[in-house]
Amino acid sequence: MIWRSLICFSLAALPACCAAISGMVVLRDSHVDAVSRRKDFSGVVIYAQRVGAPPPSEQASHATSHATMLQKGKTFTPHILPIEVGSTVDFPNADPIFHNAFSSYNGQIFDVGLYPPGTSRSVRMTRPGVLRVFCNIHPTMSAIILVLNTPYFTKTAMNGSFELNVPPGEYDLSVFHERATEQELSGLERRVIVPESGLQAPSITVSEAGYLVAPHKNKYGHDYPPSHDDQVFYPGVRN
Repeated sequence: MIWRSLICFSLAALPACCAAISGMVVLRDSHVDAVSRRKDFSGVVIYAQRVGAPPPSEQASHATSHATMLQKGKTFTPHILPIEVGSTVDFPNADPIFHNAFSSYNGQIFDVGLYPPGTSRSVRMTRPGVLRVFCNIHPTMSAIILVLNTPYFTKTAMNGSFELNVPPGEYDLSVFHERATEQELSGLERRVIVPESGLQAPSITVSEAGYLVAPHKNKYGHDYPPSHDDQVFYPGVRN
């Protein structure tokens, strides 16, 4: 299926080389209160790969950008972080306790090790994939880094709206949502033609039906120990 622009609108604020793919995403079949009751459709990633453009190799990627995944309040922020392959992610620790970010799932495996408050660690992401990130100390901490073979990506706002700026041309448009199955996401892929006037995409509906919460282990593949006070492990450091 190919979507073509049916609605023209002013792009005066954009560079002459860019057009906009805009649209709306709706989430359904969700058991998450923020979605089902408050209609929070934020955090869905929309990304576009130009048709005919070779993906960058793992070694040849020249992306030099830095992104930040902050650790504060025993939470990774942002929870969903899309980046281009070759980018570096910084993991600053703004808590008064130690952290240990790691990923042993799809994509690039990494472990930044245990490090104290007020310091940071960095990882250059050289392989595309979905990285599910955890803390080896705090089992409730989780996030996702989506490493993409394209510089064209964006995230939905709370109301589900998005706008993605790309040069005019033909693209494969894809969607990522952490609580959708691979089969669901694959069915949402579309080839689109983006003219200079931009493209108003049809509404995208993403179902969370079939999503199952998978428990995770620590970086050693073991269950996390019972809940504890961080001060027991790090004397003098208050939670």
